[in-house]
Amino acid sequence: MKVRIPKHREFLIKFDDNYDKADEAWEKLNAIVKDYSKDGKSIYTPTFIEDNEDKVKALQKEYEFTYEIIEK
Repeated sequence: MKVRIPKHREFLIKFDDNYDKADEAWEKLNAIVKDYSKDGKSIYTPTFIEDNEDKVKALQKEYEFTYEIIEK
């Protein structure tokens, strides 16, 4: 039996170790996921990155973090 597992992409978000607003930023990042799931979608939706990258970039300007998109 063969099974095709689709590639999955994720945001990999990094904060500096001593960044004091990381908890606040994580709350807002998690809110993006919760809002997205209200439409019946999940992080595994093929367009998750495209649908949310602008929101992540906006938070990146407010909070000091870096991110990259990785394929799994």
